[in-house]
Amino acid sequence: MTADFPAAGQVFDYHYLWKWQADRGESEGRKKRPSCVVIVVTNQTGQHVMFIAPITSKSPDEGRVALKIPETEARRARLDSDVPLWVVLDELNADILETSYTIEERSPRGSFGAAFTDAILHEVKRLRTAGGLKLSSRT
Repeated sequence: MTADFPAAGQVFDYHYLWKWQADRGESEGRKKRPSCVVIVVTNQTGQHVMFIAPITSKSPDEGRVALKIPETEARRARLDSDVPLWVVLDELNADILETSYTIEERSPRGSFGAAFTDAILHEVKRLRTAGGLKLSSRT
């Protein structure tokens, strides 16, 4: 694990569990995908709780909230910059770094810049306040 992982804006490969999968009783993400650390908080026991957003090349469905990743940000995060990509913001996974069985590689592949990371966090906060954020706990 790198000394600075996890940090907001870092992108790593993660077995993301979509909310619809969790609602069906699934507990494993079906495939590893690039995902973004939105925010990290420390819980009462000193563990790092990561809130993780999925990255997809599939255009978001009507009613979903996602930010299109600019080509420059895709290159920074070491993502494919030849295809359109989005960070899905209306659903997140919550996972504890120290006890996670789903985080295999604990080094980021890359990181978004500060302005784009702030835009992600701002939108997630807005969604949370408005009651539009879905969460799948992996803890």
